[in-house]
Amino acid sequence: MKQPIPHQRALSSPPLAGPAGSEPWKARTLWTCSTVLASAVLAACSSTPLPPWPSSAPPQATVPAAPRPQTARVVPPPLGTQRAEVVTSPVLSTPIIPSAEPAPGTTPPAAAAPPADLPYSAAVAARFPAPAVHYDTPGLADGRRAFTTNAEAAQWLRQLAATPQGATKATVLDLGMSQRGTPLQALVLTHAPNTDVASLDASGKPTVLLIGQQHGDEPAGGEALLVMARELSQGLLEPLLDRINVVVVPRANPDGAEAGTRATANGTDMNRDHLLLNTPEAQALARLTRDYRPIAVLDAHEYTVAGRFLEKFGAIQKYDALLQYATTANVPEFLTKAAREWYHQPMAAALQGQGLTSEWYYTTSTDPQDRRVSMGGTQPDTGRNVNGLKNAVSLLVETRGVGIGRLDIQRRVHAQVTALSSALRSTAERAGNLEQVRSFVVRDTAAQACRGQVAIEAGPTATQRDLVMLDPATGADRTVRVDWNSSLELRTVASLPRPCGYWLSPTAGQAAERLKLLGLQVMRVAEPGSLLSDSYQETGREEGVRQDVRGTIAGQQDITRVRVTTVRTAIDVPEGSYYVPLNQPLANLAVAALEPDTQNSYFANHLIPALGDTARVMATPSLVFEEAD
Repeated sequence: MKQPIPHQRALSSPPLAGPAGSEPWKARTLWTCSTVLASAVLAACSSTPLPPWPSSAPPQATVPAAPRPQTARVVPPPLGTQRAEVVTSPVLSTPIIPSAEPAPGTTPPAAAAPPADLPYSAAVAARFPAPAVHYDTPGLADGRRAFTTNAEAAQWLRQLAATPQGATKATVLDLGMSQRGTPLQALVLTHAPNTDVASLDASGKPTVLLIGQQHGDEPAGGEALLVMARELSQGLLEPLLDRINVVVVPRANPDGAEAGTRATANGTDMNRDHLLLNTPEAQALARLTRDYRPIAVLDAHEYTVAGRFLEKFGAIQKYDALLQYATTANVPEFLTKAAREWYHQPMAAALQGQGLTSEWYYTTSTDPQDRRVSMGGTQPDTGRNVNGLKNAVSLLVETRGVGIGRLDIQRRVHAQVTALSSALRSTAERAGNLEQVRSFVVRDTAAQACRGQVAIEAGPTATQRDLVMLDPATGADRTVRVDWNSSLELRTVASLPRPCGYWLSPTAGQAAERLKLLGLQVMRVAEPGSLLSDSYQETGREEGVRQDVRGTIAGQQDITRVRVTTVRTAIDVPEGSYYVPLNQPLANLAVAALEPDTQNSYFANHLIPALGDTARVMATPSLVFEEAD
């Protein structure tokens, strides 16, 4: 029974999760709490001190290496730079990746001759000479036509796990199976006593997650991460493990890699599936991030070099790397600041130091009549944005590669390795600052339950920008004035008062499971009761498809877009229904999934059967809960 009642001020909700190290919830707990106690708890959370925010990197001496039974070591610079100060393992007779400077008496490798069917001239190709560094993986071997196969990648990881150097521990994690039955694997690298989650947590060091080839036709990221895995295990990046832990997923979409296609085997763009979690590939990454809780996530991709840019603007893409951090509604501002100042700026500088160019990530629609250029999307569906809502510094690294086959592959891999190793160095140098930021963010996010407004949806700001591209004939720079959608300046499209949590009916069990897979705390109602809620009332609907800045998202079923208004009511809730509290660190993920009138919501995508199966809980619930299995 639902009874309309007068609107009343929402009460603050006490934290449902205990402090770090405390015992888990009891199986059945009665949650009642006075407004006074709740306010005191939230005030304490709100007074969490902010971390210091130095504008430049801390001096090297302020982050001493842990004592080791060998020569003292410092944080290495990005691969490919001068690294005379780095002590490599004596087991290696020669460095796997030499210095950026060629050895005396040798000449750097020449740029590859452009193939006959290349959509631009030799003058353009000359703008992208091969680097002095030569990278070695199965797929990068001279004379090789195919990139590293799935079997070769799996063997590479197994060999690294079997032969770590020094104090390094390395383990291959089996994350599940792809749609065609290929193992989904990650390599954990650490100086902790073991590679399990508890050991990494006990080490007190932040964990970085590196992900490659979510899109199968973007090979440079996957090849680069094989290089990174080897250098962390037994090479020039191994000293970083004194200060950080690293998890490497070289190939998140092995079926797409095998077929040379962007999508997974069933045609789904898995990089638009990180909130819905319909594919086993996205589910595997969700479990990995839930368990290892990385403080930084780097996602390696490649972008279209000519294609629709040549068609629309008569020009070729110029930049070696396009970069962007998380830009979606409700990403904590301090994570954005950390991403910009501690990661993006040093990464751009590292690329520049290698003679590589970079720009903010941008793309354009597949509609040839749409000449707008957009930064990476603002929807909470990509790995970049969802990991930002998981309170991680989350960055996208895209190199120029789609549509040019193996051309410039050494340079493309070099750009990836330079950018990704810069991110590892940033994490090592800023480990203490990053932990302070995350500590503040998780407490502040939980403390906002029942208070203020929350953005339901945000969009980019439309402006204009001069974009530098290349003339396809002469290779000269060509400045193009474009309509530019900036994701760096988000505008709120819709907002509502922030609830204390969300109620889900017993029929929304699939949604509850997906939320738990994302890392959210979901409670089951153990005894019938009532809640003060804002219930959704439909004012209109239409069937459609999910869209991103490129156009229709691949492999998605039709969605139901509804327009709603909310009505304050008291609702009776049965045993077996669910409660998702917002006084938890990942509360903003729940908002993204459960507000029904967005294209990525669980209702729009049929994970919640009916609009009446969810409601916004607007006061502290006095119910008996048990933790959902």
